[in-house]
Amino acid sequence: MGWEDRISMDPEVRSGKPCIKGTRITVYDVLEYLAGGMTETDILRDFPDLKTEDIRACLGFAAARERRLANPAA
Repeated sequence: MGWEDRISMDPEVRSGKPCIKGTRITVYDVLEYLAGGMTETDILRDFPDLKTEDIRACLGFAAARERRLANPAA
């Protein structure tokens, strides 16, 4: 399963920002929580609707975006 199965962009939800499907939690939110020192366990405790796979999908999305930015011709 790739990040595409868990991340969606809908113009009607959070102005089209990439979100975890079925939520209003953005990829950016999750990355900020991790960068701020929260662990996966902390995030899952604070957001019981999320799953470990959702957090991993956010990381996968960010990695894929970084690859696209680093190599736009590919």
